[in-house]
Amino acid sequence: MADMSPITDVSTDGDRDLGSEGALVNTAASDSSERSKNKLDQKTVRRLAQNREAARKSRLRKKAYVQQLENSRLKLTQLEQELQRARQQGVFISSTGDQAHSTSGNGALAFDAEYSRWLEEKNKRMNELRSALNAHAGDTELRIIVEGVMAHYEELFRIKSNAAKNDVFHLLYGMWKTPAERCFLWLGGFRSSEILKLLANQLEPMTERQVMGINSLQETSQQAEDALSQGMESLQQSLADTLSSGTLGSSSSGNVASYMGQMAMAMGKLGTLEGFIRQADNLRLQTLQQMIRVLTTRQSARALLAIHDYSSRLRALSSLWLARPRE
Repeated sequence: MADMSPITDVSTDGDRDLGSEGALVNTAASDSSERSKNKLDQKTVRRLAQNREAARKSRLRKKAYVQQLENSRLKLTQLEQELQRARQQGVFISSTGDQAHSTSGNGALAFDAEYSRWLEEKNKRMNELRSALNAHAGDTELRIIVEGVMAHYEELFRIKSNAAKNDVFHLLYGMWKTPAERCFLWLGGFRSSEILKLLANQLEPMTERQVMGINSLQETSQQAEDALSQGMESLQQSLADTLSSGTLGSSSSGNVASYMGQMAMAMGKLGTLEGFIRQADNLRLQTLQQMIRVLTTRQSARALLAIHDYSSRLRALSSLWLARPRE
């Protein structure tokens, strides 16, 4: 028994050593797992922080862009006001910035000033019409306002007719319109048939007779527009033929006389442009008048407002386009 005691003691000490080593291994494995877990958590935290920072920067960029648009819009409004004041004082600054002219004898500038005043008055009339509609005014009150708006359109066409005698090209190419409006320009104004298309969904509900009336008016307007367009094409071809005929490169007296004759013929052909502008404006006015006859008073008010709002959006689009940031 005495000999076996040391053996028992030795075996117990060995077991303790093995147990301690196992505990150390388990602790090390646990620490490694914790470090790996912490490492993954740190990556997630960094990724979330990066995402938040990217979103913050994106919001700041968007805010800066919106602010830049607003500043550009305000600047454009200020420039338009300054230009209007300059026009009222009798000075016109050309788009290239290299010319300044007095309004004396300048029909185009006189028309621009008249059109600006006409547009301001039109805005007042349309605001009055919108308020009456929103207030559910009676047909009698609405009819008076609608008739006033139509008389105001007649005044515009009278102003344009006078201006065409002085500078038909100014009207023909819409130099008095905004860039977006000029995209849809036809012979110095809007296409009646296109306006009727835009109004199709604005005037519902309509009776069957009204639908037929509007469709017939649109078809008639389209035919008249096609005829005028073909007439313009024929005029352009005739003008080109006139200017290209004859002998070029000679300075003899006979050729000089021929040249002057060509110019006289070309001038005569250009003179017919005024007639095209007048016919196109007559078509526009007649289309509006016939539209009013087909529709009820309340529908007519809504139609005139829809046309006005469409034009206003085109002008607003032009302002945004001109004020867009350029990189």
